[in-house]
Amino acid sequence: MPPRLPLAQAARCCSAVIETSAKPTSLVSLFAALSVQTRSASILASISDNKGAYNKRIRKGRGASSGYGKTSGRGHKGMKQRNSINPWFQGGQTPLVVSHGTAGFVNHRAPEMIELNLDRLQVWIDAGRLDPSKQITPREIIRSGIVGTTIKDGIKLLARGGNALKVPVDIMVSRASASAIKAIEAAGGKITTRYYTKESIKRLVSGESISTDKPLPVGPEHVEGVLEQARAAKKHYYRLPDPTGREDIEYYRDPAHRGYLSHMLQPGESPSLYFKVPGTTAAYTKPKSQEKAAEQATKLF
Repeated sequence: MPPRLPLAQAARCCSAVIETSAKPTSLVSLFAALSVQTRSASILASISDNKGAYNKRIRKGRGASSGYGKTSGRGHKGMKQRNSINPWFQGGQTPLVVSHGTAGFVNHRAPEMIELNLDRLQVWIDAGRLDPSKQITPREIIRSGIVGTTIKDGIKLLARGGNALKVPVDIMVSRASASAIKAIEAAGGKITTRYYTKESIKRLVSGESISTDKPLPVGPEHVEGVLEQARAAKKHYYRLPDPTGREDIEYYRDPAHRGYLSHMLQPGESPSLYFKVPGTTAAYTKPKSQEKAAEQATKLF
């Protein structure tokens, strides 16, 4: 409500109006004089926080009117009201891991690969849906429909039906089994494994990236060449990523996997980044400062 004037101040206002007016004061003029002296305070009653600035905390056990006052959302009796339950609790029965045991495990960190077998690859070549005279990359594999339209983290080549492969092919996939590599090279073909991600395969299929079996050079001196290529094609290209994790780098550095980073190995060097090749540590030599100090000591004595 708007603030009220004190009685003494209201009386002074009324007397001033009566003295200055020539005619008898009416009730309308009296109330008009009183209204001039008042001010609206409704803005103070509408002050509130911005929307989302205040979230009312749920207070359990503070009375039935709060909605969480009687049992505080725990229900009636039983273990769920009086105590907490472990996520692996199975109601008191013999746990399944005890009665059935464990068989293997699921590695949730492993990349999800699309599997492609050699016999299906030969069927697609015979049908003319894949051209063996050109390099077969994930772009051609996915566009041909041999593995469906679902794009995952990469494509892995398996050796089922390796004897059915009759045409030498040049293929580049994410990973390949040892038997698949042996079968392709026995047919006179070539295989290269390259690091891909789900996003890079999508860009490769849509034409936003160019397939290459070499890691792209890093440095400002190589930027202008890429920009010129993009200007000529009037399209922006994304570079294919290179592995950053130790396991991925070791896989694509290994010549046994036909990795595209195997050319980085020095003669006698292991693809492992953790274990060093025996006999490669340099012999310890004394610093020159220590040699000079030893010579001065011999001269003094």
